[in-house]
Amino acid sequence: MFVPFEELSPTARVWIYQLDRSVNEQEKSEIEKVIKGFCHQWQAHGAPLRTSFQLIHDHFLVLAVDEKAGIASGCSIDGSVRVLKELSERYNIDFFNRTLATFLIDDEVVAYPLNQLKGLFSSGTLSSTATTFNNLVESKAAFLENWMVPVGKSWLSKYLPKSTLA
Repeated sequence: MFVPFEELSPTARVWIYQLDRSVNEQEKSEIEKVIKGFCHQWQAHGAPLRTSFQLIHDHFLVLAVDEKAGIASGCSIDGSVRVLKELSERYNIDFFNRTLATFLIDDEVVAYPLNQLKGLFSSGTLSSTATTFNNLVESKAAFLENWMVPVGKSWLSKYLPKSTLA
């Protein structure tokens, strides 16, 4: 059963999917309709799950299950992945591309291939204070508190020039 994201408990489990491109308004509306429909019927072992989602910056899909009300099983999680794969094919969007790092620059999400990061940091195009996204957070509380972080406090810090880390 779908509920507004704000109504989920802080311990709700989240999965963050980074789209390989921004979506336009029509795509966003259609994707939100499909995901909301999925959330309304999302179940684990026949029991409805208390679920929600957000599409943020036209670049991130955050799915959530309030596991206080019911735990998402492997099969139910697989169901969500199937929906995302269908959306991927329909809109030519990759929800599973792990070769891009994203940054919030002037209120816009900018994605760079991982293999370009050292050069971008060395040239000063990106810095240790640039905002990036920690898509590995596991709860709503962690998402709200630690999803957007400076590069220097993220796993991307390994791409920073050594002089920056001193």
